[in-house]
Amino acid sequence: MNQDNHTATREETAAQAAAPQKSGPPGPAPESPEKRIYLVKMIHSHETIVGGADANLALTVGDDVIVSSKHGKDLGRILIPLERSPESEGEDVQTIHRKASEQDLKRFEANRVKEEQAFRVCQKKIQEHNLDMKLVSTHYLLDESKVLFFFTADNRIDFRELVKDLVAVFKMRIELRQIGVRDEARVVGGIGICGRAFCCHSVNDRLNPVSIKMAKEQNISLNSLKISGPCGRLLCCLGYEHDFYHCEKKNLPSEGLQFTVNNESFSITEINVLTRTIRLQGNGGRAMQLPFNLFHLSEEGRWTIDQKLLSEYLAGT
Repeated sequence: MNQDNHTATREETAAQAAAPQKSGPPGPAPESPEKRIYLVKMIHSHETIVGGADANLALTVGDDVIVSSKHGKDLGRILIPLERSPESEGEDVQTIHRKASEQDLKRFEANRVKEEQAFRVCQKKIQEHNLDMKLVSTHYLLDESKVLFFFTADNRIDFRELVKDLVAVFKMRIELRQIGVRDEARVVGGIGICGRAFCCHSVNDRLNPVSIKMAKEQNISLNSLKISGPCGRLLCCLGYEHDFYHCEKKNLPSEGLQFTVNNESFSITEINVLTRTIRLQGNGGRAMQLPFNLFHLSEEGRWTIDQKLLSEYLAGT
């Protein structure tokens, strides 16, 4: 009796192992160790993504490729190859399907003409529905039957009726995407106050937070016209040198600190990292600029001015 039970148990276990196991929705395919990783720039949105291609797909910088994006398969361009690092393991790696063919590029150019027509149609429909939104861009996906409409708006928009009208016109999948004003600058592009193309459009699309504190730390005028881009937000380039200024000023006395020079009280009013000078203002209105090397931090943690170097510096000026 026990032997029959053991036999039945072994048979049931074998049957269960052979039977197909139920599972949830399939997860992402495991990444092949032979995959090569690249930084890819999407041609339409100028957004950069990380893409992975099979090792047997020969790709070089500047190659146009068909790559998956958050919107669907589209045209991208290889910027640089990347080395996988522990810091980048958590970043999504999109699939690079193939190198773009001549036919793909011709279809992309043909889509641009269709996008201009679709833009005008959508603008007209927005006016008919009296929607408070600004249409920014229209884009046909290269490898899928879908058209994207990007827009900005101050508030949430109920565009369900607009989508129905657009589906009736285009007879394909319609997707409306609300984006921010900084994203609009990245997609559309333009010339900044420096005379160069927008950084977000041509250099770096990673829109990191920028604060007014960065402008203050770099001694930049807080005139909003000078520190704001055409998008109305603070210039992205304020963040480029912020770390440099922050690290430099950590090793310098802070503004407002007082010193005695020739029996006269002075306080620091400005620290110029580029000229490596510190401006001091006296109580009587006298001002002077001294180089960084005259200031020293004592073992007690107190900032002092080297009087010998100060005398030599003042005698030479």
